[in-house]
Amino acid sequence: MAFGFAPSAASAYAQVGLETGVSTADPHKLILMLFEGALLSIATATSAMERKDIPAKGQAISKAIEIINDGLKVSLDYEAGGELAERLGALYDYMTSRLLYANLNNSIPALEEVGRLLREIKGAWESIGTQV
Repeated sequence: MAFGFAPSAASAYAQVGLETGVSTADPHKLILMLFEGALLSIATATSAMERKDIPAKGQAISKAIEIINDGLKVSLDYEAGGELAERLGALYDYMTSRLLYANLNNSIPALEEVGRLLREIKGAWESIGTQV
């Protein structure tokens, strides 16, 4: 019985680790974490779609949309970023519409498309970080 609390303790430990990582990360690292979270959610949605697990698919796609809209898109500085920020904002809107399409039509290709786009932007963001 003493080990009955292990899963909740492990979960609490992981949550503290995540919160510590977020609170100590610089803004560049936080954006990378958002990309990673969105990509993980898309991979989870793909797996759920393959298993025909509709609730898990919906949750994972919703999470990816939330990360893109409430994390990546909100972090854009349209004043400083100008046309680039506007184009990224439009691309994030496109990704959201493709994720909605994927959810409604069980489209793995649409999930893969968004994943590719996110990986490309993430790669560019990573290279910016090495130059700063």
